[in-house]
Amino acid sequence: MRSGFASVVGRPNVGKSTLVNTIIGEKVTITSSRTNTTRHQIRGVLTRPGYQIVFVDTPGLHRPRTRLGERLNDSAIDAFSDVDVLIPLVEANQEVGPGDMGVLTRCLEVASRGGPSVLIAVNKIDAAGAAKTAEQLMVVHQALIELAAKRLELKDAVDRAEYFPISAKTGKGVGALVDAVVDRMDEGPPYYPSEMISDQDEAIHIAELVREQLLSRTRDELPHSIFCQVTEWEGNRIRVEILVERDSQKGIVIGKGGEILKAVGIAAREQLPEHTHLELFVRVEKNWQSRAEVLDRLGL
Repeated sequence: MRSGFASVVGRPNVGKSTLVNTIIGEKVTITSSRTNTTRHQIRGVLTRPGYQIVFVDTPGLHRPRTRLGERLNDSAIDAFSDVDVLIPLVEANQEVGPGDMGVLTRCLEVASRGGPSVLIAVNKIDAAGAAKTAEQLMVVHQALIELAAKRLELKDAVDRAEYFPISAKTGKGVGALVDAVVDRMDEGPPYYPSEMISDQDEAIHIAELVREQLLSRTRDELPHSIFCQVTEWEGNRIRVEILVERDSQKGIVIGKGGEILKAVGIAAREQLPEHTHLELFVRVEKNWQSRAEVLDRLGL
């Protein structure tokens, strides 16, 4: 039996959560085109005959503007340690920018100290096409060669890094990536029961399903200000509280005549067991993203 941990890391919106869901084969983490959708480390457990790999989905590394942003970065950085494999994601159809290079550099720094293997996934090949994907692979490879020339201590880690063109959305190339992860795992016992696909608390998962639906229906400035939590759960009745930062945001979340909140409830309920009674309430918590005591209370 082989077992171990692999962290999926990268800047926001490169497809980390989509990749973890595709690997596991079920939805273990919410996805959105909004930045900073993932707010916790979420572990997806892949168990097959002969191995168990725990894939860690992480918040996107970014330049924080709030205390919440700082804590999300801390959570992502923590996922670089105590794992067997690091999977940094870059996009095949976007320029490799400073944020990408920062993630790649951090991965190589950890690997150069006798740390995990680095398997670089160039994602969204379905959007980029074959020619652009090939070009991007060369761009990333050349950027790392130039990095190693400036920082000789990273040369061995750069030489050992491997590259995988993938589409987290369609699954193309993902199997080869998973096989490479398995090959780098040592023998060991499973960490979770074979039937378990995620370590996420069920109440948190339900709250996140509600937030996912809100993210798809609210304006650009609002998603960062939304937090959802289950406050009551009795039998099939679940109450989810939605926090926003200002009174004006409360009106946006509810919508005219309650239309947005109603649509969110219907969509979230479709992903829950039949006959689940889901109640949604909106409450204002002033500037919660920047208040340490509130973040502590919310577990962020």
